[in-house]
Amino acid sequence: MDKFVKLTGVAAPLPVVNIDTDMIIPKDYLKTIKRTGLGTGLFAEARYNEDGTPNPAFVLNKPAYQNAKILVAGDNFGCGSSREHAPWALLDFGIRCVISTSFADIFYNNCFKNGILPIVVSQEDLDKLMDDASRGSNAILTVDLEAQEITGPDGGSIKFEVDAFKRHCLLNGLDDIGLTLEKGGSIDNYEKATAASRPWA
Repeated sequence: MDKFVKLTGVAAPLPVVNIDTDMIIPKDYLKTIKRTGLGTGLFAEARYNEDGTPNPAFVLNKPAYQNAKILVAGDNFGCGSSREHAPWALLDFGIRCVISTSFADIFYNNCFKNGILPIVVSQEDLDKLMDDASRGSNAILTVDLEAQEITGPDGGSIKFEVDAFKRHCLLNGLDDIGLTLEKGGSIDNYEKATAASRPWA
């Protein structure tokens, strides 16, 4: 998993509440267990017209936001089913950070396990960030996980809170497998001690 320390990039505004995981990645794209290639299906029902052509009205199809790295979204982001394909699709598109006033619990935790930083802010702060994100190609935000701070295009900053363990994992690029491998020495010592004390096992 890639480390997340500091991210500077275009922030796309998506002022919609209750965006569920089916909207993030429709069920038609759930036939794979690969984490790559899902970016094309991100928000597919909104991004594409019925004939498959891009919908020019959808924010991620607008030239200023096609390479967005940050998403500023409405309340209760990631609700619905627990599909892990949702953070996979965001990551494959290039989104490394989602900012909202609240997230569904399973989606929130899945983000951390896949290298995405979900940030919870107050409604007042979200309104400011949504305004910043509405500036098109000038909608540049910097998210500093070490300082736990978001800096806007005008230099204003917003502090955010994040669980210390989840922060540690993102800063060091540790998913569940990475955390286990960190204990490799202890695991090896345990296995050797077990083999010595129970040679018949």
